[in-house]
Amino acid sequence: MRYELMLPHQIRKAIETNVPVLLPIGVLEYHGEHMAVGMDTLAVTRIFDRLEKDMDVIVLPPFAYGAASYAVAPPEAKGSVHVDAKKISAIAEDVFFGLLRVGFRNIHGFVHHQTENFNAGMPTDLAFKFAGREAIFRFLEAEHGEGWWGRNEMRDYYADHRAGADPFNWIRIHPLMTSEITAQYPFDHAGIGETSLMMALAPEAVDMQRLSDNSGWFTETASQATAELGEKGAALILAHLREVLRG
Repeated sequence: MRYELMLPHQIRKAIETNVPVLLPIGVLEYHGEHMAVGMDTLAVTRIFDRLEKDMDVIVLPPFAYGAASYAVAPPEAKGSVHVDAKKISAIAEDVFFGLLRVGFRNIHGFVHHQTENFNAGMPTDLAFKFAGREAIFRFLEAEHGEGWWGRNEMRDYYADHRAGADPFNWIRIHPLMTSEITAQYPFDHAGIGETSLMMALAPEAVDMQRLSDNSGWFTETASQATAELGEKGAALILAHLREVLRG
């Protein structure tokens, strides 16, 4: 279900049944001359298109204005749009707080940008991780007042935490591709891995005739890309998503 198309009675039913709410997180960034600047966002949204065909999920409108950085190329005539992570975090916190007020408690953000060191974090995913924590603290204090954690009724907090009933699990941020996936599929920037993935998920975002040696070293393997390899990557990602969301 697309959140913007849902009617209130559908939202109430989704809250009652704890349907996963998914936020696609991406950036607009130069991916060589042969691929669209929205690759990182499209990787998430097009995977969600497939996921919702066989799983009950709510898909939020995508957030495409991440902290792209200009590490790959300057933006002039290349297309990258960078937004400071601190500003992203402020917006994301309000979005998450709003979703908690609506009643959702099973919110997941998925990001495909600079996630090779996801545990340590990079600006885009860190902005959303921090925003999620801040939104939960803010919501709990708004609902229960200051000192909510220190009250007697919270004495089972750690036991509940171990049992999975942790309010800080209401909002979770995940990489689209885990280390387990990248052990089986090439992880790169605009090379064979990402180009293949776009060939499978969004072929209109790839024009191999535009592949140029002038794009940078990171596109050197793109000529080896195939839609078949991209389908392998998509299958691995979908299996990961299903495991996370059903777990």
